[in-house]
Amino acid sequence: MSGRTLWTIDEAIQASGGRASGAWHDVTGVSIDSRSLQRGDLFIALQGPNFDGHAYVGDALERGAAAAVVQRRDEHLPENAPLLLVDDTLGALWRLGAAARSRSGASFIAVTGSVGKTGTKEALRSCLSAQAPTSANLGSLNNHWGVPLSLARMPVDVRYGVFELGMNNPGEIRELARIVRPDVAVITNVEATHIGNFDSISAIADAKAEIFEATGSDGCAVLDRDHPLFHHLRDKAEQAGVKRLIAFGRHPDADLRLVDAKIGPRDSEVTAAFDGKQFDYRVSLPGTHWVTNSLAVLAATAAIGADLEAAAGELARLEPIKGRGATHCIELDGGDFTLIDDSYNASPASMRAALEVLRGAEVEGRRIVVLGDMLELGERARELHVRLADLLPACADLALTCGPNMQHLNAVLAKPLRGRHAADSAALAKIVASEVRPGDTVLVKGSLGSRMRVVIDALLALHCAPRAANGE
Repeated sequence: MSGRTLWTIDEAIQASGGRASGAWHDVTGVSIDSRSLQRGDLFIALQGPNFDGHAYVGDALERGAAAAVVQRRDEHLPENAPLLLVDDTLGALWRLGAAARSRSGASFIAVTGSVGKTGTKEALRSCLSAQAPTSANLGSLNNHWGVPLSLARMPVDVRYGVFELGMNNPGEIRELARIVRPDVAVITNVEATHIGNFDSISAIADAKAEIFEATGSDGCAVLDRDHPLFHHLRDKAEQAGVKRLIAFGRHPDADLRLVDAKIGPRDSEVTAAFDGKQFDYRVSLPGTHWVTNSLAVLAATAAIGADLEAAAGELARLEPIKGRGATHCIELDGGDFTLIDDSYNASPASMRAALEVLRGAEVEGRRIVVLGDMLELGERARELHVRLADLLPACADLALTCGPNMQHLNAVLAKPLRGRHAADSAALAKIVASEVRPGDTVLVKGSLGSRMRVVIDALLALHCAPRAANGE
């Protein structure tokens, strides 16, 4: 944290509705994990089905926590332990987040969508941070505890707040949007992610459109003009009272319009037009999906009133996110191979985007895909996995798979594309590590629950000091 006071004891009491005891210090950060806690953090002892943060209060205080937010006092704690007693720690976290939002003079952007929301959020953070102090949720802290936590951590003097909102079920975006109260609401796209929890793609769109309910009439909606559900989402925004709209895309009616894009193996050169002016910029990350993400970023930048051309210039300096396309060059005896780490999550849409990147990569040897199950697809799981067979022959020379759903894909692939299948990522990791050869380019992707990071770690371990391959 910065070392500057984030919450005084009086502010924390008022915001949380709690009762303080012990010898406090001013709070310079907020944490829910004692392992990553920094000195001066306010530790919030959340409770879940498989954990209880109250068991780690003592550890948090020993590590230098300014105080701990608790529902009960542990008898083993010192008499003067700095505590904030509340009726419900999660509720207190939400109240802290709401108070942080209310006291802030920043302009707020909320980003949701089936795919691309984390990348778009991070790109917005980079582009806006170059212009003014900006705060955003770290990583994928986009759920019912990650969003209020991110707000509670937000410094008072930021100019822009960028918050990613995630969901698995209807109603979740509504609650998150209420606490963020965005001035600009971005929906990157709507795809068949979490389709197992919804009746249709339109139902997913309706859940995403809950973001507009908290945007207000003075706010702005940012939507993909090329998406088949554009009109559906536009109508939802209008019904919620949102009067401004900036549409992005290749469509002639897009407000921020893609004129041309030259997709390279490592980056893309883009020409776009907005408000009667045409401009060029470079996106430092590969793939058509990153061109689309960049349009969403620039549309949101224009909507919030920041400098559009300056933001476009920052897109040339974006760096890949861990688990979302980061590339490594790993040395072996006799040469090296390239590893594309897209292991954090997967859906049919993001799988297509990753395969497109692999297809366009400059390679010396084989293109190898290592795929784990895409989850939360419900009754369509088998169908959506098997559909990948239409894409793979043009993108890869060898496919190695794991999981019950990917087994259906493996069964329909023809040799030599069809490689070995394993029950889980741990078993597949050993297969991949023995299979890879110098000159290969290896893409690893799967849903978080498929634990494809195990495969990444096994491949990174083939060389003790892998060198990044993206110019770092």
